[in-house]
Amino acid sequence: MAAPVYSDRERQTAATVLMVRPASFGFNPQTAASNAFQQPETLSVPQEAQSLALLEFDGLAKALQQAGVEVLIAPDSADPAKPDAIFPNNWMSSHADGTVALYPMLAANRRAERRPEILEQVVREGRFHVSRTVDLTHRESEGKFLEGTGSLVLDRPNRIAYASLSPRTDLDVLGQFAQLMQYELVTFESAAAGAQLVYHTNVVMSIGTRFAVLCGEAIQGPAQRAAVFNKLHAAGRDIVDLRLQQMQEFAANILELAAARGPVIALSTTAWRSLEPAQRRVLESHAAILPAAIPTIERIGGGGVRCMLAEIHLPKRRRQPAA
Repeated sequence: MAAPVYSDRERQTAATVLMVRPASFGFNPQTAASNAFQQPETLSVPQEAQSLALLEFDGLAKALQQAGVEVLIAPDSADPAKPDAIFPNNWMSSHADGTVALYPMLAANRRAERRPEILEQVVREGRFHVSRTVDLTHRESEGKFLEGTGSLVLDRPNRIAYASLSPRTDLDVLGQFAQLMQYELVTFESAAAGAQLVYHTNVVMSIGTRFAVLCGEAIQGPAQRAAVFNKLHAAGRDIVDLRLQQMQEFAANILELAAARGPVIALSTTAWRSLEPAQRRVLESHAAILPAAIPTIERIGGGGVRCMLAEIHLPKRRRQPAA
């Protein structure tokens, strides 16, 4: 059999996403201290959160599929219980040169989410090729963490990684990622209301092919704020600048994808409703808008639509001609 042929050219958007259908969705007390977006469950029946999350998950997956995005759905395993398994972008990322990166995670009960069989399913069902694995998970033993494309917002064509430092985004591990993956780093600190550091960069900002959404108000200090804006302007992107309240409503937690009928922006209905008409028009000028209602996942899980999607940038294997 001939060796796989693939391109190492990196595009900003992916045509395929991985989603993990949860088996034990719920409030995770191990992540609550660093995630101000999480709210304790107030449902009368504990199992109701899981049932509602499944409905919301299926609704998002169906909307993506109908829009022409390839969605690979992996089942969560029941044991051990993994309340945040619905957020696979925190433990893995994939890249156009065939690299899969595995990341160190702060919460001990989230580390079980890294399951080889999920990656095997992605490669098998999507006919992808993996040439290298970059494994950073050993940094957990040092108490240093970097939670995938939650911690990293990547400008893939320009090889720039934006990162908001927090207990889940360690500067030392960032440096290791940058060296291994040949990325330039733009680091800053950002805070929500109450001055708590924002737990993940992808609730502060998102980068599309020709646009960026970010909450400048959350970035701490004029110098850091100017550095981020200047870098995005230099890349020629239209910028949607959010207010803090819009960030709290997951307006930056969005993802542009390369659907079969053209680019789409996946986001929650909460995020879309929070945007002002002028902000909406900027996004609509770049892609079709694909809102999905995920209020339970946002409230109890503390993550939005972007958190639920692990983009697959791996090269496809070339199909072999019929004998």
